[in-house]
Amino acid sequence: RLPFSIRVLLESTVRSCDSFQVKKSDVEKISDWEDSQAIEGGVEVAFKPARVILQDFTGVPAVVDFAAMRDVVKRLGSDPDKINPICPSDLVIDHSIQVDFNRSKDALKKNEEVEFERNKERFMFLKWGAKAFQNMLIVPPGSGIIHQVNLEYLARVVFDTNGLLYPDSVVGTDSHTTMINGLGVLGWGVGGIEAEAVMLGQAMSMLVPKVVGYRLDGVLSQYATSTDLVLTITKHLRQVGVVGKFVEFFGSGVSQLSIADRATISNMCPEYGATVGFFPVDQQSLAYLKQTGRSDEHINIIEKYLTAVRMLRNYDDESQDPVFSEIVTLDLGTIVSSVSGPKRPHDRVSIVDMKADFRKCLTNK
Repeated sequence: RLPFSIRVLLESTVRSCDSFQVKKSDVEKISDWEDSQAIEGGVEVAFKPARVILQDFTGVPAVVDFAAMRDVVKRLGSDPDKINPICPSDLVIDHSIQVDFNRSKDALKKNEEVEFERNKERFMFLKWGAKAFQNMLIVPPGSGIIHQVNLEYLARVVFDTNGLLYPDSVVGTDSHTTMINGLGVLGWGVGGIEAEAVMLGQAMSMLVPKVVGYRLDGVLSQYATSTDLVLTITKHLRQVGVVGKFVEFFGSGVSQLSIADRATISNMCPEYGATVGFFPVDQQSLAYLKQTGRSDEHINIIEKYLTAVRMLRNYDDESQDPVFSEIVTLDLGTIVSSVSGPKRPHDRVSIVDMKADFRKCLTNK
């Protein structure tokens, strides 16, 4: 009855176990999760994510490093084409654009033209990298924000590598990489050096996490918006204290949430301090994959595989509920319309209290 997020870690360590980077003891520590997570100070294990995602600010140095390694290999008389990322890597160019034009129908086109002119040398280098390196996909500028591209296009949910199926998992060089957990893909942000190490095939070192089960019950009021839901959960989790922990959502209320709602809650992880806010894959996740253009064949593989390994979630079936480190509950029916601020996103104030709170903020300088 392991949490679904821990099952992803366990599968990865079993598959990657080579008695060198990932040892049998790592597998045992994760399989004995209930005991490991309770040990004071934490238990360290090795984990190999399925892929890495980068944005251009942190991705360009990584590509430069790989190019430099190719230069060294060539000088030593070997084949430089042998130098490629071992772990599948995606680089999305989305951090270079600036808003020079606005309030006109051709503003986007003009801003993109200026973007290409300003970053011509960088973009030429990345275009070379896209052709030169295997196992690396570079998404060109103008394609969208990295996290949305990851959600709608890059996420595999289940990898199919030469007939070997395994769950998708990802680390990224952006704190909001956590957004992908809304689709049932385990992922979080790391530093640039750590991401490069994973690209080179190295295992990550991490502590076996505590997993907070966040139960959603009831029905969301017709007057409450997705924003109200997200702000309420963010404020609640900050009060609970989930820094460094996994949060896994369960309960019948989850079935009511769209993938957009789930992804937004997961995206807010840096605001409430958790490593991930994980929503296991369910039928709604599969429907979203179809809506975003994934092939019927791949969706069928995902469903059959996750069913076979007991990782496809039915949120209405309480018999599937795993064991958690602790459980907190939220009744969706208690969520009311609210606003956030005036300074921080977790400073949620209900509409009925807004006037009094505004006056308080105004006078307490």
